[in-house]
Amino acid sequence: MTVQPDNVLDACGLPCPLPLLKAKQALAHLEAGQLLEVRATDAGSWRDFETFAEQSEHVLEGREVRDDVYYYWLRKAGKANT
Repeated sequence: MTVQPDNVLDACGLPCPLPLLKAKQALAHLEAGQLLEVRATDAGSWRDFETFAEQSEHVLEGREVRDDVYYYWLRKAGKANT
């Protein structure tokens, strides 16, 4: 995925469920429509972020694994200020 995120959260080395909790905190500081990139090394985060996106209004725009690092792109829910 080649997009420019509005914020990048490095949650590498944090055990489950900390990557998701830190991502929720980071989303709270973003404006509606902004994109958060999360980097994590916990394998459980793959399922956690999928479930979170299904149960929230935030959109999981993409996810991938590169060299044992999980990348997630979350778009904050709500209407962007235009």
